[in-house]
Amino acid sequence: MKFHEMPYRRVTTEQVKEFCDSFILSFTSAPDAETAERELRRMFAFSLEVDTQTSLCFTRHSIDTRDAFYSEEMAHYDEQGPLMQLSLQKANDVVLGSPYRKDLEHSIGTLYFRKLENEKRQFSEAIIPDLQEENRLTTEYGKLLGGAELHFDGKTLNLSQMMPYRTSADRNVRREANAAYFGWFSDHRETLDRIYDALVRTRDTMAKKLGFANFIELGYIRMERMDYDAAQVKVYRDEVKRYLVPLVTELNKRQAARLGLDHLVYYDVDYLFKTGNPHPIGTPEELVEKARAMYHKLGAGEFFDYMADNELLDLVAKPGKETGGYCTAFPTYKAPFIFANFSGTKDDVDVLTHEAGHALQMYLSMREIDVPAYISPTYESCEIHSMSMELITSSKMEPFFGAETEKFRYMQLVDILRFIPYGCLVDEFQHEVYANPDWTPAELFTKWRELERQYMPDLIYDDGLMSQEDSYLERGGRWQRQTHIYERPFYYIDYTLAQVCAMQFYLRFDAKDPAAWSDYLNLCKLGGSRTFLGLVEAAGLKSPFEPGVMRDAVEKFRVKLAAFDDSRF
Repeated sequence: MKFHEMPYRRVTTEQVKEFCDSFILSFTSAPDAETAERELRRMFAFSLEVDTQTSLCFTRHSIDTRDAFYSEEMAHYDEQGPLMQLSLQKANDVVLGSPYRKDLEHSIGTLYFRKLENEKRQFSEAIIPDLQEENRLTTEYGKLLGGAELHFDGKTLNLSQMMPYRTSADRNVRREANAAYFGWFSDHRETLDRIYDALVRTRDTMAKKLGFANFIELGYIRMERMDYDAAQVKVYRDEVKRYLVPLVTELNKRQAARLGLDHLVYYDVDYLFKTGNPHPIGTPEELVEKARAMYHKLGAGEFFDYMADNELLDLVAKPGKETGGYCTAFPTYKAPFIFANFSGTKDDVDVLTHEAGHALQMYLSMREIDVPAYISPTYESCEIHSMSMELITSSKMEPFFGAETEKFRYMQLVDILRFIPYGCLVDEFQHEVYANPDWTPAELFTKWRELERQYMPDLIYDDGLMSQEDSYLERGGRWQRQTHIYERPFYYIDYTLAQVCAMQFYLRFDAKDPAAWSDYLNLCKLGGSRTFLGLVEAAGLKSPFEPGVMRDAVEKFRVKLAAFDDSRF
């Protein structure tokens, strides 16, 4: 079924309650384990339909935040979602207390019950008003960014459409475009401050109502981190500071030399080459057809045909569309969906391959797995699929970039190494924020800038002509553009952990390891049927927390980058 043909029906609190009440009655009166499992699978089918309808609403709203119908529907789920969760939690409670639990664990798996126990720890009726407020605030933030209008180059552009100007070969254009981009955030700082302050306080309140000291522990539970904790994450971040940050500083010096600059200013960082950044060849439609051909050669053509032929790709930036990119799914139809904002830059290919990694995993898992809780893994595991796909396809980029392919490959590796410290910065910032929920907006800005100097020590905002927009960044305002900080707390270290795993896949593919592709596909098919570290092991990878893994990956990538004659670019 094509995307536009998929019918949307509002899910109501009354429907969810009625179903859950019926399920509780039939499940608790089951005479044997076989009947209990049959009833549980009836619950699975219902949850898939609920997920499909809410995902359709979310997706259509994010495609056009100005659409009044889906805006009203989003407001409905923001308010009613926590009430639906209450009914679902009551149903989960009877499953956890079932006299047939051991039999069900044998047939469905113990991880399912661990997930239910995890859900129970993060929810109670007492926090329903707080969950409603959290939903309302995150929707307000997304709508604010989606509705941004910047007047630049004689045009009215949204935030995503500014990217070509922000990476222009003309340094003056880069400077002015970045000033306009961050100027929008500076102009809306009061609203952004208000939303985030309210989110932090709301999340802290929820955590304390549930018996936690602060939101950090609750945040980890919400992220389903079952086999590592904040202490291990801190050790990992420290290794990034020790081994990776110095290499990134070296790469920045090489870039400044290539550009003929004494040093990089913030608006130079994303412009890597004197001859300009690589740009994909072709229209968005042509890029999709090139991707189709590439995935056929890779052995995943059936998957990509399904996506392209059923309108499951919405890739072009347009007015009213939310920023960023994501992959979601409509499980009733076993259909993944890719959302992006093409801007005519290298990022278009990056986001397409990244989200295709997510989509391939969902496509395979929805056909292999019959327990909804196992279809999608936790976020850090999900990002292995996407970030590995970016690197797996690196050897097949000639149709996209032509003569600039080698330039693309060099930039791809540099971007990966630069990203990990930034991702750790976002994570440490959030730990600091939720340990200090009473911080003022000024204190948040100060902490962000302090951490920037640790993870990105050569980042310079003052070019001697500091504007109000540059001053906003120098004071520490850059974090307000990072949607995850507002919308999905503690979802960012996941990208960096996955990146370390993806780097291992890249090195295996580069070495022509015959098992690399089958291991990758197997990882996708496993979905969320194992925890993060269990999936890493199943894929033949090493844990990012294992001593020496970060150091080894950095050194191998240092050697790979040294093999490029980047002075030619």
